[in-house]
Amino acid sequence: MSEDGLYPLLKAYEGRSASIPGAGKDPVNGPMIRHWCEAMGDRNPAYEGPDAIAPPTMLQAWTMGGLSGHPGRTGAHDELFALLDGAGFAAVVATDCEQEYLRPLRPGQRISFDSVIETVSPRKRTKLGAGYFVTTMMEIRADGELAGTHRFRILKYAPSAGQKPRPRRPRPVVNRDNAGFWAGVAEHRLLIQRCASCGQLRFPWLPGCGGCGSAEWDAVEAEGAGTVYSYVVVHHPRFPAFDGLHDAGPDGAGPDGAGPVEGGPDEGGPYAVGLIELAEGVRMVSNVIGVPYNEVRIGMPVRLEFMRADEDLELPVFRARRPGAGCHGPVSDVKRAVAGEQAAAGG
Repeated sequence: MSEDGLYPLLKAYEGRSASIPGAGKDPVNGPMIRHWCEAMGDRNPAYEGPDAIAPPTMLQAWTMGGLSGHPGRTGAHDELFALLDGAGFAAVVATDCEQEYLRPLRPGQRISFDSVIETVSPRKRTKLGAGYFVTTMMEIRADGELAGTHRFRILKYAPSAGQKPRPRRPRPVVNRDNAGFWAGVAEHRLLIQRCASCGQLRFPWLPGCGGCGSAEWDAVEAEGAGTVYSYVVVHHPRFPAFDGLHDAGPDGAGPDGAGPVEGGPDEGGPYAVGLIELAEGVRMVSNVIGVPYNEVRIGMPVRLEFMRADEDLELPVFRARRPGAGCHGPVSDVKRAVAGEQAAAGG
C-alpha cells in the first residue's frame, strides 16, 4: 500500500484509547518507596518520614501490574498494529520515553491510569528501514487528580531490503549531568561523584547532593572491586546484542578454555544483570560476566572491566572472581581502607 493510501488510515487512530483504564495494584506506600530508594542508592530525606513523598521517577512503577498483569489493550491498539504488520512494517523497536511530573505522590494515594494513541508519524526512513513512529501517552492520576504523564514511543518498520540489521546494544543517554561519567568510561576509569560540601559519594550521577543539597562536586575514581548486592537473570525476550555476556571466557569458552559454558553465545541469553556494591559504598547496575548466569550469587566478589560492545560503545561490566583468582580481599576490607584514606584526607 502506498504512503498516500496508508497514512490516512493510521492517522485515524490518533486520540483513540490504547489500553483499558486501570488502577494501581497497591496505593502509594512507604515500603515500595524504601525498596526503590535502597536499590537506587537515593538517600534524599524528602522520601522518608511522616511527610514523605515518592521519588518522581517511580511514576510508572505505581501502574505496573506484576505477574498477574492488568486488563489488556484495546481493539484500536491491536487494529493499528495489525494494519502496520499487514503493510509490511512488522519489526518493532522501542525508541524513547518521556515523563512529566505534575504533583508529588504521597503514601496512601490511590493510582488510576489510562492511555491513548497520541501520534502516528508520517513514514520515516531510518538506518533500520522505513517505518512509522507510534507514541502512546498514559495519564496517571492520584486520588482522581492528574499527577503525571508517561509517553512511550516505538518504531514499527520494515527492515531494509537485503539487509539484516546488526544487533546493537541500546545507546546510553548522555546529558550534561552524566557526561563526566561517560568521559571517564572512554578513558577506562569508573568515576563516582563526590559532594564538595559534605563529601558524600553518589551514584548514579546527579546534579545535586541528596545529603546536603549542594550542587558543587568533584569526582573520584573507583578502585574496581565490588560484590553482587542483588541480581536478576533475563530470560526473555532474547536479544542477540547481549549474546555471550554470561560466558566464562572469550568466544563462549569455559574456564581454562574447556569449551562452551551453558548458555553460550549462540543462544541469545539468558544473562545476569547485577546491582553491584562497589568498595567505595555506592551501587550501580551492570552486567555480571565470567560465569554462567545460573552461577551468579549474592555476595559474589567481582572486578571491574571495560567491554567493547561494538565499534561505537564501550561499557563498564563486572567479571566474577573465581576462588583463587587473585582477588584483593573482601570488599569490607577495601571499604575500611577507602574510609581510612578519606578520613586522612578530611573527606
